[in-house]
Amino acid sequence: MVAPWLWVLDSAAVVLIVVLLYGITLVLRRRLLSRHGGTFELSVRTGAGDAGRGWVLGLGRYDGGRLEWFRIFSLLPAAKRTWDRDDLSYRSSRPPEGDERLTLYDGHLVVICDSPGGEVQMAMASEALTGLQAWLEAGPPGAQWPSAR
Repeated sequence: MVAPWLWVLDSAAVVLIVVLLYGITLVLRRRLLSRHGGTFELSVRTGAGDAGRGWVLGLGRYDGGRLEWFRIFSLLPAAKRTWDRDDLSYRSSRPPEGDERLTLYDGHLVVICDSPGGEVQMAMASEALTGLQAWLEAGPPGAQWPSAR
């Protein structure tokens, strides 16, 4: 006769296997994304709610004239959001404030850009901000690059 508590061990083993497979898949996905251009830590504020809320951790990747954003814990290989270089313009940056310091990666800056869809708030390291500014400046003639306000 099988002990009645063995189902607990079986269930725990199944949960452990699922968690391990999820972790392995996330690592493989990140490596796959990095193959097609370097990735960098890029958080995006998805909602305009209370200060410090609405931030989603992710990865950014430049693909020619497009900036792609991938959620960090998603298994989907496709970008969740994309911005064309011609449609994105840098407005300003600032250090995280209040609850943002707890939500965002340590050392990241909040970057505010304008796009046809409205304001875009991103958080990235200062090195990544330098890369974003260089990428925006490298656009074709006639691209939007506003002066400091």
